[in-house]
Amino acid sequence: MSSPLTTLAEDEQLFYDSVYQFADREIRPHVREMDEEAKIPRQLIDRLFELGVMGIEIPDEFGGGAGTFFHAVLAVEAVSRVDPSIGVLVDVQNTLVVNALLRWGTDEQKRTYLTRLAGGSIGAYALSEAGSGSDAFALTTRATESGDGYLLTGRKLWITNGNEADVFVVFATVNPEAGYRGITAFIVERGAAGFTVGKKEDKLGIRASSTCELLFENCQVPRANVLGEVGKGYKVAIETLNEGRIGIGAQMVGLAHGALDHTIRYVKERRQFGKAIADFQGVQFQIARAATEIEAARLMVYNAARLREAALPFLAEAAMCKLFSSEVAERVASLAVNLYGGYGFVKDYPVEKLFRDAKIGQIYEGTSNLQLQTIAKHLLS
Repeated sequence: MSSPLTTLAEDEQLFYDSVYQFADREIRPHVREMDEEAKIPRQLIDRLFELGVMGIEIPDEFGGGAGTFFHAVLAVEAVSRVDPSIGVLVDVQNTLVVNALLRWGTDEQKRTYLTRLAGGSIGAYALSEAGSGSDAFALTTRATESGDGYLLTGRKLWITNGNEADVFVVFATVNPEAGYRGITAFIVERGAAGFTVGKKEDKLGIRASSTCELLFENCQVPRANVLGEVGKGYKVAIETLNEGRIGIGAQMVGLAHGALDHTIRYVKERRQFGKAIADFQGVQFQIARAATEIEAARLMVYNAARLREAALPFLAEAAMCKLFSSEVAERVASLAVNLYGGYGFVKDYPVEKLFRDAKIGQIYEGTSNLQLQTIAKHLLS
């Protein structure tokens, strides 16, 4: 007998509940302060590692949770219901950095870096540049052979976790004339000579999550730190980002769910014309539509994640879930501000932050236009 799509296995439900309870208890009190200061306290990051959500798929032998990709998606959703800034910290760590190392890393790279990523080190994924956003493979960061390794020179932009990370997956080209076939992935450690974490961006939303530029000036990277094959970095990037988009879908579902949580509580308490505004049919219908859209987005995210777990094609489904869930998050967060009225527009109440946070979902890890292009190509090919 098959189960309903949103019915979780017992271990999955327990995992989601434990992560959400942690977020509600230990993250929620700091949300406003983190947004204002644009910083995540280190002690909170340490608690995330203690809880096991920063190394969900890392095997036992390396100190990880030995969980599944679906567990990682659930963690991102649960945390983002409280704070999408922490949600994307967890997401990049698991669905991009750990994921890339699990798939492409050598045995030695896994021993070295997965152990660190399970034990307290944060990872970042450095693909974007000033001239290569949606056209990611127009990157210009150069890797030149030098002795038993490579010298990296160039500049990366919009790198999530850049301020906190110790381990960076960096994409550079070993041969600009070869186009995408020259792109290679490298593991670069913080503190490497010639590597500097530059400006931290002052952002509209998800402000506690750091977004930084990275500067490479003849940064020496050992040959042993090539991730995957030389010239095959485009495969590492494409395949990892396809999975990462499911994580962003989960982040947006969590954000929308959190906004709806706040809204339902508020409309039951707020009284106008002698009764709670939740008693007005116009409000009820808007709440009902928001809940319906969140449920649809969650189904799409879970379906894409389950397809990936089953080793079935999921490219279009990943694009669809990110596209739709990011739009739902924006609509539900906007509705929350509307129904809070004037209180929704001030920082004393939580929904204006979620409204600001929601916008990034349509931009990073592939813009909405890029997702539409992916879906259309799949349908028309």
